[in-house]
Amino acid sequence: MQKTGIEDLNIQDKVIHVSRVAKVVKGGRRFGFSALVVVGDPEANFVGIGLGKAKEVPEAIRKGSEQAKKNMIRVKVHKNTIPHEQYGKDGAGYVFMKPAPEGTGIIAGGAMRAIFELSGIKNVYAKSIGSSNPHNVANATLKCISSFYFKGELLKRRKNKSLS
Repeated sequence: MQKTGIEDLNIQDKVIHVSRVAKVVKGGRRFGFSALVVVGDPEANFVGIGLGKAKEVPEAIRKGSEQAKKNMIRVKVHKNTIPHEQYGKDGAGYVFMKPAPEGTGIIAGGAMRAIFELSGIKNVYAKSIGSSNPHNVANATLKCISSFYFKGELLKRRKNKSLS
């Protein structure tokens, strides 16, 4: 991962999921909140996800946003879509994504849609398979889009002159 100059970016954020959690103590239950947040700059193609935990929802969202800014990665985008088909996995959550022609839009749901919108990907087909847990889907999506490569990069890795 490369370091980003966050000050230069026009960062937007979206809350993917907020859940109420409880800790059982002697006197009863203590409630808290966890928030899964995605931040990104669609123009510069940077995106990151973070998980914030606190006693109040706004504080959990703020903490999640701060963590997401620290975990931002650059996304490789080719003509407003992804360079090639890709699978990703995290836990029991699998994601599959495929490039789409111009004008298609984002055909994805839940956590994947928010990540695509904030990463600057405008046309993509995507499907989550297995777990529908937003944490697993978001992590699998981020792993997947961080492993994209362009044709030239593949040729350099193979040290060949042509792709045959």
